[in-house]
Amino acid sequence: MANLVILESPSKAATVKGYLGSNYKVVASKGHVRDLPKSTLGVDIENSFEPRYINIRGRGDLIKELRREAKKAKKVFLMTDPDREGEAIAWHLANALNIPVEKALRAPINEVTKTAVKAAVKSPRKIDMDLVNAQQTRRILDRIVGYKLSPYLWKSVRSGLSAGRVQSVATRMIVDRERERDAFVPVEYWTIEADLISAEGKPFRAKFWGIDGEAVSLGTKEEADAVLESCKNGDFIVSSVKKAKKQKHPAPPFTTSSLLVEASRKLGFQSQRIMKTAQELYEGIDLGAEMGGAHGLITYMRTDSTRISEQAAETAKKLITEQFGEEYLPDSQRSFKSDAGAQDAHEAIRPADPGIAPDRIKARLTLDQYKLYKLIWNRFIASQMASALLDTVSADIVNGENIFRASGYTIAFKGYMSVYEDSEPEEDKSSKPSDEKMAKTLIPELAEDDKLGLKDLIPAQHFTEPPARYTEATLINRFKELGIGRPSTYTPTITTIISRGYVEREGKSLKPTSLGFTTTELMEKNFNDIVDYKFTANMEEELDDIENGKRDMNDVLGAFYAGFSRDLEKAAANIEIDKVEAEPQLTDIICDKCGSRMIVKTGRYGRFAACPNYPTCKNTKPITPEGDIQKPQPAPDGMKCDECGSPMVVRSGRWGSFYACSRYPECKFTKRIDRGIGVKCPDCDGEIVIRRSKNRRTFYGCSNYPECEFVSYSLPTNEKCPDCGSMLLLQKGKKSKLVCRNKDCGYSREDNLPEIDIKSGEKPEADDGSDE
Repeated sequence: MANLVILESPSKAATVKGYLGSNYKVVASKGHVRDLPKSTLGVDIENSFEPRYINIRGRGDLIKELRREAKKAKKVFLMTDPDREGEAIAWHLANALNIPVEKALRAPINEVTKTAVKAAVKSPRKIDMDLVNAQQTRRILDRIVGYKLSPYLWKSVRSGLSAGRVQSVATRMIVDRERERDAFVPVEYWTIEADLISAEGKPFRAKFWGIDGEAVSLGTKEEADAVLESCKNGDFIVSSVKKAKKQKHPAPPFTTSSLLVEASRKLGFQSQRIMKTAQELYEGIDLGAEMGGAHGLITYMRTDSTRISEQAAETAKKLITEQFGEEYLPDSQRSFKSDAGAQDAHEAIRPADPGIAPDRIKARLTLDQYKLYKLIWNRFIASQMASALLDTVSADIVNGENIFRASGYTIAFKGYMSVYEDSEPEEDKSSKPSDEKMAKTLIPELAEDDKLGLKDLIPAQHFTEPPARYTEATLINRFKELGIGRPSTYTPTITTIISRGYVEREGKSLKPTSLGFTTTELMEKNFNDIVDYKFTANMEEELDDIENGKRDMNDVLGAFYAGFSRDLEKAAANIEIDKVEAEPQLTDIICDKCGSRMIVKTGRYGRFAACPNYPTCKNTKPITPEGDIQKPQPAPDGMKCDECGSPMVVRSGRWGSFYACSRYPECKFTKRIDRGIGVKCPDCDGEIVIRRSKNRRTFYGCSNYPECEFVSYSLPTNEKCPDCGSMLLLQKGKKSKLVCRNKDCGYSREDNLPEIDIKSGEKPEADDGSDE
């Protein structure tokens, strides 16, 4: 009798399957199996906020299959993710599979490695109900806010809008920044730089600092001209030279927020792309037979901890010694203090096996995977290295009463900077620049009383600039500063406020739409707590307290709802007064049917361009987040049109994506996009792909058709028949079974679950204003 191991992700399950022997059957739940119903509130507020969970539509058969497998299994291990969400999935699975919660075996892993998996099944624990209740509280809060507030927005602004507990405050943050920009008054200031020549004839540059020992800011041209005039007759003399050695320490390994910020700055990735790629690296990548198959390459990517294991630190120490030498090791092992309020439940984001260097496996990774893994690997190794040593110099140069200052540094010992260069944060140009920032500049050898030559004096006019709009990176930093959201919510929150039309992208910046302004103003007037920074941060702390067993779930929900329900009653009384019309957001797209300038509309699946003359003209077009027409993507591998030889592109139609000639409508050639299932054709070197017959029935064929005519209505698998070695096919039904493709063989066996190495399925997304 085998043990059953259940994970949420098919790809993660495929990796884990390779680590466990024949005594374990590994399957995937494909995310949540139960959730609150979409059509009703699903929370009995009068009965202690009791949630009413139902099986997610389309998961009924999967749940039945899992129940059958659980009934047959010796033990059932719930190996879902090691956070609140993963704990809740495990709890829901135990309930759905009729496993008593107190007897359920929880085996979470922080990294998908053989060592971690073996340790987890060897020492399982009980389901942590404090973690589950923290997740349930967040889910119920988000459901109440989404379901109670959204109808108010429908009546006040327009139908189809949604409100969310964290998404509303995130929208307000972007609106507030725009208000700051609108109210900003530029301030003029001047700088003067002197191009000087040292006593040894070497050129360098110094900047005007002040007069007679006092720092002076030049606010007008007249003030700058007065300094320039006073500099004409005097000599430039070195009054003091300060030299020092300064240590620059490495940053800690990544947390979710620091990874999102740094990957945005260094790689130019948006947060959704970063988390998707990190998920792939965590769940496992096939590194080939020579490296033992699939490996999880990084630790769990939703964390606010900077802590690392002793074993990882020792591996890093060994690598640093071998590659750089002992002088690149710090005096003692580095440890980093996590920020106040961090849950610290998991390690930092680091390579699961630091011995697997990025370049060693580059050929096995996509470009995004390689870039992100290299960033994570470099940052982790650097965090365990010696500090860099800088030689700094600062020289004051006097001209009469005027003081100029030259400063800079050179790197005496690179230390951790041999592996990792810190990125520079976005500069704040809303105030005059500080003189404290030291440039990486070589200052020539100077001594006190040296007389310097003057080559030129360069005055320059400047104006302070309004605070920069948030980028994804700076918004996530602001979330963290204010304590709003947690690692698991940063990316979904940004994605939601863009997809629902409250915020739009302008280059890398995030800008509120007129709809974002309108809804924020209504929320501030009627539901100020929901968009209050401090209130939202306090709610996050209360969720942390529930997780840590310090607060009761119902007490937190009751206290929130008492104030929220009062606000709802007041808002209902003012609904006609508050009714507003959001100004249509114009695009630069001209309707090709009637010539009008199209406007941005928000539908169930996000934003699109629509003709303003609806219903007379019903023309619509897909648009990018920036509001441009969504251009067809080039087909892969330089695919050419079979009829005219022009490049092919990917287009979307009623039945999904397909290849089409780029010269459409002159050439109307199209070709279907074949989706592979990760199985090689048994008759040639092709891939098995999913196809549909004329009557829309699914079957499986070879990608080399018509040269190869392999076809099957049963699902091909990677398993071989134990009797004759032919491919096994999965025949689905009430009692699914694996059968040998070789009809002369006759081998078959029961198999109630789909093969876990066929990658499909994602976690379902709630569509009720939830921020989860």
